[in-house]
Amino acid sequence: MQLGIRAHDVEYGPLDILIPRIRQQGFTCMHLALSKSVKEFTPGVSSMTPGFAMYIKRLCYENHIDIAVLGNYLNLAHPDPVKLKEITEKYVAHMRFASILKPGVVGTETGAVNAEYKYEPANHEREALDLFVSRVRPVVAAAEKFGVILAIEPVWKHIVYGPEQARYVLDEVASPNLQIIFDPVNMLYPGNIDRQDEIINTTFKLLKDDIAVVHMKDFVEESGDLKSIPAGTGGLNYGLLLSHIKESKPYIQCTLENTSPENAVRTREYIQDMYDRI
Repeated sequence: MQLGIRAHDVEYGPLDILIPRIRQQGFTCMHLALSKSVKEFTPGVSSMTPGFAMYIKRLCYENHIDIAVLGNYLNLAHPDPVKLKEITEKYVAHMRFASILKPGVVGTETGAVNAEYKYEPANHEREALDLFVSRVRPVVAAAEKFGVILAIEPVWKHIVYGPEQARYVLDEVASPNLQIIFDPVNMLYPGNIDRQDEIINTTFKLLKDDIAVVHMKDFVEESGDLKSIPAGTGGLNYGLLLSHIKESKPYIQCTLENTSPENAVRTREYIQDMYDRI
């Protein structure tokens, strides 16, 4: 596997400092969310020019860093049609930007039926799932036109909350330009952590061919919810996850999440060592 990191979990610096810093820590790829990693100006549709994409691309080439995920985590199920139009336009802009930047995928979660982007039981209704399918179709169409991949990330609190729902979306949209980011912790909540092995196994059974990237973090139970922490320091069965990766996903890009500048290298080394011993 190829290990990377979220750029906004690294000590901040302008991109010409940040990207070399990621490589110096031994990572070969990164998850880049422009809105979280660029602070010298406000990234938006107007700033996402071909020149900006080529600038980032050149920095990555010079430092031997790939962009595993170009992140754009907005709510495609937003109930306000005016806001939804802005969100959809921003997704299309990311597809155009990605056609020049050449990340592995453009990544997104799958939203909530409310403007606050929070859990409510209606998120898990079939109506919400079909709503998301209808909302993601134009984004996938843009991905097809620009020759890039959109990857959705199931999250328990959101509309696509497990492997079965992800499989449904993939089958309904039926596009080779739609794939999956698998973050096993994001599919968990206190009520199903005892079934985590089943969830990991089912994900690889139903989605193995469509998993494009893996996100790696861990969890502890805290105040009735799950708190995300660095990979290998909590309750996730990394032996099982890494076994699946080693068996069926050679050279896949796996990006660490919820690390800090102080523990990122140690986390990378721990996960790599565990993988090597499987």
